[in-house]
Amino acid sequence: MNPIKPLLGLLAALLVAVTAHAQQAPQRRVNVGYAYPAGGQQGTEFEVTLGGQFFDGASRVFFSAQGVTATVEKHTKPMSAKDFNLLREKFQEAQKRIQAAQGGPGRPAGREDAPAVLQAVREMGVPADQIAAFLEYHRRRTDPKQQLNPQISETLLLRVTIAADAEPGPRELRVLATLGLSRPIRFDVGSLPERCEQEPNDAAPDALPDDALPLVLNGRIEPGDVDRFSFQAAKGQYLVARTTARGLVPYLADAVPGWFQATLALRDEDGNEVAYADDYRFDPDPVLHCVIPKNGRYTLEIKDAIYRGRDDFVYRIALGEIPFVTSAFPLGGRDGEKTPVRLEGWNLPVDRVTVDGRRHAPGIHQIVLGQAEGIAQRAPFAFDALPQGAEKEPNDHPDRAQAIVIPMIVNGRIDRPGDGDVFRIQGRAGGRVFAEVLARRLGSPVDSTLALTDAQGRQLAANDDCEDKACGLSTHHADSSLAFTLPADGEYFLHLGDAQRQGGADCGYRLRVSEGRPDFALRVVPSTVSARAGTNVPITMYALRRDGFAGEIALALRDAPPGFALAGARVPAGQESVRLTLALPAEPTAEPVQLVWEGRAVVKGKEIVREAVPADDLMQAFIYHHLVPAEDFLVATGGGRAGRAAFQIARDKPVRLAPGGAAQVRVAVLPWLLKQGKVHLTLVEPPEGIAIKSVSPVKDGLSVLLAADAKKVSPGLAGNLIIEAVLERAAPAPSGKPRAQRTPLGVLPAIAFEVSRK
Repeated sequence: MNPIKPLLGLLAALLVAVTAHAQQAPQRRVNVGYAYPAGGQQGTEFEVTLGGQFFDGASRVFFSAQGVTATVEKHTKPMSAKDFNLLREKFQEAQKRIQAAQGGPGRPAGREDAPAVLQAVREMGVPADQIAAFLEYHRRRTDPKQQLNPQISETLLLRVTIAADAEPGPRELRVLATLGLSRPIRFDVGSLPERCEQEPNDAAPDALPDDALPLVLNGRIEPGDVDRFSFQAAKGQYLVARTTARGLVPYLADAVPGWFQATLALRDEDGNEVAYADDYRFDPDPVLHCVIPKNGRYTLEIKDAIYRGRDDFVYRIALGEIPFVTSAFPLGGRDGEKTPVRLEGWNLPVDRVTVDGRRHAPGIHQIVLGQAEGIAQRAPFAFDALPQGAEKEPNDHPDRAQAIVIPMIVNGRIDRPGDGDVFRIQGRAGGRVFAEVLARRLGSPVDSTLALTDAQGRQLAANDDCEDKACGLSTHHADSSLAFTLPADGEYFLHLGDAQRQGGADCGYRLRVSEGRPDFALRVVPSTVSARAGTNVPITMYALRRDGFAGEIALALRDAPPGFALAGARVPAGQESVRLTLALPAEPTAEPVQLVWEGRAVVKGKEIVREAVPADDLMQAFIYHHLVPAEDFLVATGGGRAGRAAFQIARDKPVRLAPGGAAQVRVAVLPWLLKQGKVHLTLVEPPEGIAIKSVSPVKDGLSVLLAADAKKVSPGLAGNLIIEAVLERAAPAPSGKPRAQRTPLGVLPAIAFEVSRK
């Protein structure tokens, strides 16, 4: 017996498994659309339902921090159309039997859920779970208000345990199933008692015990639904109802405005509206607050603003005399130093805290500002190495402008409606001035405007809104930024105002004025990778460039386990993103592996290193895309040992292409694969004007001829080319004649390219 034949058979079987997975991967990914309830109390154990898709084989649940564990108890899939039709025939037969027993077809047999019909179906031997699944499927199909969504059609029942010492705050939850690891979804840990709504509670409210508050209410809104909760309150209590809804599921791809827009109303025993909220400033999640006018029983109502509803319209409401910070000042401090911060709000135990900048690197961080009654409120706070100063009134006119020295960060407020702050700087001809406002990104309601004028009052530059892709949860980039080269020596004035002409104690800002600090941040997408061991996975890296930085960024994995490798690991100069490939180890891993990405660049002769933040590209309302940050970048590898990589690129340097020219790339291919059939190579989303001209077999591989269209490409274009491989081979057909079978093989390592003049 030829010892090679069993090996070839094993390799062929492996090829079938690899290609089957490759065929499924683009369309079939484990998806978690919601968790209900979306959180729980420390020291408790309870059931959580996940809604999503492709939960087959779900075995593990991972949380982003310690203290929370879960086991999978049950997976439920919706009834297929085929099974539904078969059961419908059973129900129709049962109805006919009832009609016959009652004297003929003219007699009504009752609806599908009529007791007599259900009894007849049970007597026909249909199991109870199938009957229940049929009725639920029928209800959803026939209810005009239901929006059926396959992406949340399956459910996974979990048993979740939260340790008593688990750190309060948000977590990220991922599910590992046969097709891989899901992207993360939010799950909160708190210290207050929790309660899930008891339906029906739209007409008669869900009555809470007299001593229930404070607590967290969990629920979800179905189409046209209104959830009501009644509770006892005393005169003079400062009640706060803080909603988390959009915060749990930030973006819905197939809904407008792209999230669950919750509204809250508080009514007294006579039905009079005491308070109402449909947002909190610029945050879609409402926060209701009021002083209780008299002793009695009150009802809290929550619904969608336009009476939509779906299983993923999940909410959490922290209700009671709980603390809530409405403003903090200043909104940031100097890193390495302690910063006193004054707080304003409701039910606060203290009005001053000290933020320790020695514990945080420069940047924006979520910190705890107010804590009481078991509720910890987190808020963004900025740290920076530049000198800090305070705005000083009056400074609303150039004649009263506040003099500042570059570089500096000014902590200020728009004190009253219509107010504006003016700052005087000294400049030199040819000097480059950068001014940036941090307000909305730090939770302030300020919608800033910036303008630069000369000593004669002539406007030289102005800006209202400046997009910051690092703020993936923002849909209105209201902070301002401008850069300008000064034409002459002399005095210049920066005018800072509010586009809505609003103002008040909560309207704080941080104004950074400097000569420019070229820098960058990175976002790596997606945050979760699931693929077969030994394959290449396309990854997108976004470079968020700041203050004119345009240099090349070298990418790498920090302390990655053996077997992980990058191809095309650079963001070319001047570009905001690049697609590259991540090669996975040949051996599958028992646990998901966390990888840390970083980028290095030389700025003003000094190398700087920035860690990439994992993110997911989520769609809002059919059109808008947002880079939503995640805590970890996780890789799950499955399948048997893949062995040596099927494809290798025989070059390290970028391919150089001239407009109108061509260049060859040698691709090494495993010999056994070439014997299986013909390998086709296709560019995936290539830059306009670059194409594969031909693919020719050579010794131990393929030669790929890349061509650049002189009319569509220009010198300076650079990046990576991603190539998909497809195997075409003859396969038997029922007629006996062979037919062409095309099987995807995955992607090759990314090929770096540059377009040069020659």
